Amino acid sequence: MTDRGFATVPDLPRYVLANATVPGVLLADPWSEPDTEGLCRVDIVVDEGRIETIAPAGSVTGVARLDLDAGMVWPAFVDMHTHLDKGHIWPRRPNPDGTFMGALDAVTADRAANWSAADVRRRMDFALRSAFAHGTALIRTHLDSSAPQHKISWPVFAEMRETWSGRIELQAVSILSIEEYRDAAYADDLVATVAAHRGVLGAVTYMVPDLEPLVETVFRRAADAGLDLDFHVDETGDPGAHSLRVIADTAIRLGFSGRIVAGHCCSLAVQPPAEAEATMERVAEAGIAVVSLPMCNMYLQDRQAGRTPRWRGVTLIHELMASDVPVAVASDNTRDPFYAYGDLDMLEVFREAVRIIQLDHPVSSWASLVARAPAAIVGRPDVGVIGEGRAADLVLFRARTWTELLARPQSDRTVVRNGTAIDRTLPDYRELDEGLGVA
Repeated sequence: MTDRGFATVPDLPRYVLANATVPGVLLADPWSEPDTEGLCRVDIVVDEGRIETIAPAGSVTGVARLDLDAGMVWPAFVDMHTHLDKGHIWPRRPNPDGTFMGALDAVTADRAANWSAADVRRRMDFALRSAFAHGTALIRTHLDSSAPQHKISWPVFAEMRETWSGRIELQAVSILSIEEYRDAAYADDLVATVAAHRGVLGAVTYMVPDLEPLVETVFRRAADAGLDLDFHVDETGDPGAHSLRVIADTAIRLGFSGRIVAGHCCSLAVQPPAEAEATMERVAEAGIAVVSLPMCNMYLQDRQAGRTPRWRGVTLIHELMASDVPVAVASDNTRDPFYAYGDLDMLEVFREAVRIIQLDHPVSSWASLVARAPAAIVGRPDVGVIGEGRAADLVLFRARTWTELLARPQSDRTVVRNGTAIDRTLPDYRELDEGLGVA
């Protein structure tokens, strides 16, 4: 039995999704009359898998129609910060205390013991099937790239990118400690590996004595190889962690021309206001985009046994947006020691981001954070937006308003790819039991 959601999409080359509600921020072209919540009532004509026309609701006639009764239509999601290689190892290697260091130690041990090509491939495929069923069309994953893992995981990623072509576009970033760039021979090999697989160069930055020259090394290596950059930055509640400022200053000083993404940036939220403001000004000047991982950061940050956390772990999304810094939110880890939960469902990420970061009153402009904004950040502005001439990659909901959309998980959504409703049946966790050693 297959699950195609609540809506029976016409099995025809041409049809109209009538009486649909679309967030105005997700339309490629501005709509003349959005309502007070920033929502637009439209008819969407699909022809041969692409969007032919977007017209006022009720105006399209003479075409096979699916009346959505004001149900929302979104573009397919974009998840720009994930860890597909770590995903789903929790049953095999849980985090003993839920802390960041507990997660780091657990993943390091599991990687050394278990991350063969077959193991990584099996878990990646499971994660991708989940994301596809939820409605995601583009994923950027970070790949643990400490030697010798980079020689295992990058070729597997290349296989998966080919296998999933046409369903989910995949991008990959190297993740390793900034300190590992001290080894010039290894750094040479890493950069060559990333470049050979058309990837993005990355590192985890934190406060070490030689942080500035190490960050410069990463920038120069990326520039020489023609690579973009994507960092894990200041994932801590220590207000003294300011590697984000170092990254921004380095980008400006070197005139780096590639794209730069900074993920997490948690410590920015606990720094003195004047310091945070100065850093955000430099981030904007450097053209750095920031991605927040609200579920994972709330799980890890400010965790102390027997004590209620005092802050939510997330960075200054409202202030960054006001400073003209491109921002997005993403899934991050899934069922691994860094985050015990999650399913690569970007609607869940958006719903929880609205609650955690208070992206509401109004919600309307923030819908871009899981579709249009991350697509632009990773260089695919054609994805994550609904427009004439674009692929009919859509997610249909029964919900008509923001409060209806965000009150429930929307498990009955319909996912349309190239104009056709897909099977939304999620993979069964039992598929992973043997590889995870589950009895």
